[in-house]
Amino acid sequence: MIKKGFFKLLLLVGVLILFFQSGNILRAFFPLAYEEVITNYAQEYGVDEHLVMAVIKAESNFETDAVSHKTAKGLMQLMPDTANWIAGKLGLGSLSEEALLTPEMNIGLGCYYLSYLEELYDGDLTCVLAAYNAGHGNVDRWLLDPAYSADQKTLTKIPYAETEQYVAKVKNYLRIYRMLYPTEEEKTE
Repeated sequence: MIKKGFFKLLLLVGVLILFFQSGNILRAFFPLAYEEVITNYAQEYGVDEHLVMAVIKAESNFETDAVSHKTAKGLMQLMPDTANWIAGKLGLGSLSEEALLTPEMNIGLGCYYLSYLEELYDGDLTCVLAAYNAGHGNVDRWLLDPAYSADQKTLTKIPYAETEQYVAKVKNYLRIYRMLYPTEEEKTE
């Protein structure tokens, strides 16, 4: 009888510890590095800093030297051609691979690109993330196809399974990062 009561008490204490430490546990799985760089560039380009965090988590898990099998590079996994296009828009000239792998450069270019996609798709997060993953040319084609878009502005279906999973993953990460790392403004609300 005592053993059963002790086990229940121990279980209750364990659940309470997990509940109160859940933020710390989640932070271990959802790290935040380069916060100042993310905040600065997110503000400069008018992008939600939590979105930037979520994209970095999904793309590279905050590994600065990440390179994909498709040659996307850095924290935000930018394709070299896309990075050079952005660099040209910003008057930076051609980028070396070394420069693209630096957190400051990669996050700055990635924030600019997210801002560009947000403007292109009127802030529709599904379209923005689908374009970030599959390219805006694909998203533009999907929006014109009634099988994927009823109004030519929003996607009702994403034909690439990888992109569909990516969009869902980043949206989930976005919710988690907003919960774990509220901005100063959110803390005062």
